[in-house]
Amino acid sequence: MKNKIFSTNLLTWYQQNKRNLPFRHTNDAYKIWLSEIILQQTRVAQGLGYYERFVKKFPTVKDLALASEETVLNEWQGLGYYSRARNLHYTANYVFNELKGVFPSSYSELIKLKGIGDYTASAISSFSAKEVRPVLDGNVYRFISRLYGIETPINTPKAIKEFKIILNELIDSEKPDLFNQAIIEYGALFCVPKSPKCHECVFQDSCYAFSKQKITEFPVKLKKKKSIERYLNFMAVKTEESFYLVKREEDSIWKNLYEFPNIESKKMFETEMSEELLGLNIKIDRVGKSTKHILSHQNIYAKLFVCSLGNGFVRPDSWQLIHADEFNNYPIHRLMEKLIESELEGELII
Repeated sequence: MKNKIFSTNLLTWYQQNKRNLPFRHTNDAYKIWLSEIILQQTRVAQGLGYYERFVKKFPTVKDLALASEETVLNEWQGLGYYSRARNLHYTANYVFNELKGVFPSSYSELIKLKGIGDYTASAISSFSAKEVRPVLDGNVYRFISRLYGIETPINTPKAIKEFKIILNELIDSEKPDLFNQAIIEYGALFCVPKSPKCHECVFQDSCYAFSKQKITEFPVKLKKKKSIERYLNFMAVKTEESFYLVKREEDSIWKNLYEFPNIESKKMFETEMSEELLGLNIKIDRVGKSTKHILSHQNIYAKLFVCSLGNGFVRPDSWQLIHADEFNNYPIHRLMEKLIESELEGELII
């Protein structure tokens, strides 16, 4: 298919089928950046509400920069991949303090910012400043690999170069913003991972995978490393209407988030934890069921032990006593939410 025909067909399809999303009605680089970071590893249906709340609470990069990291993490709660939120806050501070509060819109400046890679810099520069920079995300990889029958694994450096060559030939230099939005949308709505709409596809006649009946074989990926398994034993230690929380400060996926005190073990504790391990005087009142939580390269098995204070209890320095009414002020990770929902219904509202 000739490049001009491809672009015309794609843009015609887009005008007829595109979703009405708020970040498509702005060329504000800051707001586009917010949408791109929020939607990384996140479905649009889930991320849209977060985007709207962030824009309302932090309408400018200055507002985001002057907020505390804890406030940002609290707003982010439930989205996962919390390093995105920390990078978001760091970059907002950098733009406010070092770039005089002007969020850049050129690829060359965007790529220098923390948390922004090739895809995000291409998307922002294209959508806000009409730079001719093709975007390459999972939707685009899937669509183009099927269309051209590309067998190069998409999770390799070679694939980036190979796909970029094709996209640089296809992109509409006069409407790069619409082209990029359209090709992402096509992969998201039509050329989907399972049961793509091949019989309605405007590119059916030129699609390699369709003609060879190999739709399910593309895109090609190298196998991921085996996930490690971890076992976390959480303690909901209650005194009257308050619970103890600790802030996870070491460099981890949950850095600067709050959680119940916990012990990591080689296997899940069953009905009790020895006081020797705890080094505390607490009483275990109830043992919750085991919960599985899946992260990238990690399968976490967790259990919540509901506890009360025993005689001679001495509070560790890292433990903070938080009243149930103030719990919402502290950002927690999704595993904590799951434990509270399943084991502390009515005692804590999140």
